[in-house]
Amino acid sequence: MNRIPDLTTAVWRKSSYSDGGGTNCVEVADGYPGLVPVRDSKVPDARPMVFSAASWSAFVSDVQKTV
Repeated sequence: MNRIPDLTTAVWRKSSYSDGGGTNCVEVADGYPGLVPVRDSKVPDARPMVFSAASWSAFVSDVQKTV
């Protein structure tokens, strides 16, 4: 089973904590139930990584504990 969705029309968003420089953050795309596509804003044409929603949520939760 191919778990990588078609991301050609994905709408990417940056964290509200981004420094505004446009090149120092990851971007995520919403609208993919159960999945979270993630890409590096410095190389938007590179193949994005796709995480399960549960894995992404755990990652974000752990990051929030360190800041």
